[in-house]
Amino acid sequence: MARMTMDQIKAARPKIDRARIDATADDDIGRQMIEDGEDPLADLSAFTEDLQPARIRAQHGMSQTQFAAALTIPVATVRNWEKGRVSPDPAARALLRIASREPEIALAALMANKKAS
Repeated sequence: MARMTMDQIKAARPKIDRARIDATADDDIGRQMIEDGEDPLADLSAFTEDLQPARIRAQHGMSQTQFAAALTIPVATVRNWEKGRVSPDPAARALLRIASREPEIALAALMANKKAS
């Protein structure tokens, strides 16, 4: 399989059949989970979202200094997160979640805030 650029991947959006998704019942999902070797009745309270600052930073191609500047936080904070010395607090986790899912919007909003200051 040939390698694709990020622009090619973004341009080749998958076709999603929303009607089929909406028609999927809980029983169907449970059956599919069992087929995949998962327990549909498992306790999910221990689930944590993967918000690794290093992965998010790499996703944007930024250095620790650039990432810290974009998030308007000290670079030492980014280093501590990435080394596992401290975990991001709830507000920081929310910011990391936004930066991970909607990077252009998050960074544009943060940069606009800097310009207004």
